[in-house]
Amino acid sequence: MTKHSRQENRTARRFAAASALAVGATVVAPVAANAATLNVPTTDLSVDVPGLENAPGYEYLQSFTSFGQGVQSSEVSPTFTPAAVSELSSPAAAEGRNSAAPVAPSSSNGQSIVDVARTKIGSPYVYGAAGPNAFDCSGFTSWVYSQVGKAIPRTSQAQASAGTPVAYEDLQPGDIVAFYGGASHVGIYAGNGMIIDALNSGSPVAERPLDMMPFHSAVRF
Repeated sequence: MTKHSRQENRTARRFAAASALAVGATVVAPVAANAATLNVPTTDLSVDVPGLENAPGYEYLQSFTSFGQGVQSSEVSPTFTPAAVSELSSPAAAEGRNSAAPVAPSSSNGQSIVDVARTKIGSPYVYGAAGPNAFDCSGFTSWVYSQVGKAIPRTSQAQASAGTPVAYEDLQPGDIVAFYGGASHVGIYAGNGMIIDALNSGSPVAERPLDMMPFHSAVRF
């Protein structure tokens, strides 16, 4: 082989290796000890990469038959560089895939909300009233929140749709709990399975069991 031909061969190998890292490549079975062959998509080029089969994440590359798409494609396909393979195989990546969605952050003044609500126990229920001496259900919750510097929507449905959703088992004092279909009633969770609410005409503001009404949802502001 002439010197010129050897140089062309080395150039082609370097180009193939660089292209494989840039656009992704097909991995075929190792053809020699401590080496694996990369085929560059959309070209006839291939290159033997010594030690590739020992690289972290090599098993991920083996599970794919091809990478890369034509420039006319509207879909995005993954580009596997050594750094990307390392990231895929890291313990942190596995932990992220298996972790649950984050829960709502704890309220910084949940107990203060409950303390304010308790000062109005015994106040009469009046439809459309929002304090300070009489309340309907959402008027009560919105007034209590205003006393700790938090502005929330006025109606029960709007309150249930705002804030950060909270699961039943994750309720904390100060959360707003909605009841019945359509979130037609709201109260303030007081802890220990109790709420404080303005229930209806003839029932003053009181502390009642959480489970006395059908649970709809809960939110945290």
